[in-house]
Amino acid sequence: MAPSRTATPLPAANTQIHELSAEQLASYNENGYLIIPNALSSSTTSALLQETKTMLSSFPISSHPMTKFSTGGDSNNSADHVGDTYFLTSGDKIRFFFEEAAFSPTTNSLLKPKHLAINKIGHYLHELNPLFRDATLTPFHADVARKMGFKDPRVLQSMVICKQPEIGGRVPPHQDSTFLYTNPPSAVGFWIALEDATKENGCLSFAKGSHRRRAVEKRFVRKKDGSGTEFVDVEGARFPEGLDVEEEAPEEEVYELGEVKAGSLILIHGNLLHKSEKNLSGKSRFIYTFHMIEGEHEYDERNWLQPPEKGFSRLCQ
Repeated sequence: MAPSRTATPLPAANTQIHELSAEQLASYNENGYLIIPNALSSSTTSALLQETKTMLSSFPISSHPMTKFSTGGDSNNSADHVGDTYFLTSGDKIRFFFEEAAFSPTTNSLLKPKHLAINKIGHYLHELNPLFRDATLTPFHADVARKMGFKDPRVLQSMVICKQPEIGGRVPPHQDSTFLYTNPPSAVGFWIALEDATKENGCLSFAKGSHRRRAVEKRFVRKKDGSGTEFVDVEGARFPEGLDVEEEAPEEEVYELGEVKAGSLILIHGNLLHKSEKNLSGKSRFIYTFHMIEGEHEYDERNWLQPPEKGFSRLCQ
């Protein structure tokens, strides 16, 4: 149903320090997401946006395999998802993935300048880029993790998602724990707007409360023969520990728009259904997102994203 409407570290003063209130935590637990305006200062937000633009303009295209990132269309079809070596070995690197619509459907040639053709940058910004590291491993984010009950919160991936003007692709309804599965599920997304996110440029929409009624039924894994990726049935737990699960779910979920200003943070439960529409406007929708999981839960070798040699990053430093 359609929704209703190489850098130097940031100075410490540029990252705003907050604490998650009891009211905010209760809202997150009830709805499966929480919007926190002004979570990042304007100076931090501007610095991250400028750093993103610098990376987009400076990465070498001559040696790039031109890997495209697909959002999977309208179904969990593994044929629609990326699974080449460039993607599967990006867990400890900063790599650039092209938007499908940036290429000619007949000649496969690039139709846009490279800085306007990238879908996302990932997946190790939180360790390899000082600005993004400083904006990720913060006391506030550690406070969020503790109040959510995490014992050993680990950041396992980070991305800039560009949602380019005119070609930014639709992302169908999905659950983050499908792609970052622990047993039991524990993923939480931290989604930070670097620019205003509106209905016109493809803001997020949320099926409020769906985290309590929608089990994680599939997971995105590496094929056993090493030939790529696929979706398989979840054999372990399908809901997080201690969650008050609803027995009945509506036939069709209702989605609510999450329009936000730059600097806003959205916390997203791993079981929550959420989506975004195509960006057909002339304005980009750059965001920075990272995900955490419970380090004490099982994270197996089938997951598409495998930990670097030193393990996933500790959020509580």
